[in-house]
Amino acid sequence: MPLQRRIPKRGFRRLLMHEREREQISVVNLARLDRFAGGSTVDPEALVQAGLVRPGNAIKVLGDGALSVALTVRAHAFSKSARQKIETAGGTAEVIEAA
Repeated sequence: MPLQRRIPKRGFRRLLMHEREREQISVVNLARLDRFAGGSTVDPEALVQAGLVRPGNAIKVLGDGALSVALTVRAHAFSKSARQKIETAGGTAEVIEAA
């Protein structure tokens, strides 16, 4: 019997139908949120209008960069450093429940 048939097969092939079921997450860094006016509410609709994320994706805010204005940020998830930097700037970080 040839060697290629004697060796066990490893790995898998990802099915396209499972790719569609996976939740898509858009990542936004704090440096990009600095463009919004102070005191405003940054929610998924505002991020889509600003062109930072695609519509329909869940949003996670990461702590790369600095935030110089106080914002109310509403997103599906926050990193620890992002939450800390938002609160240090005087804003609030609100978690949105997935629909």
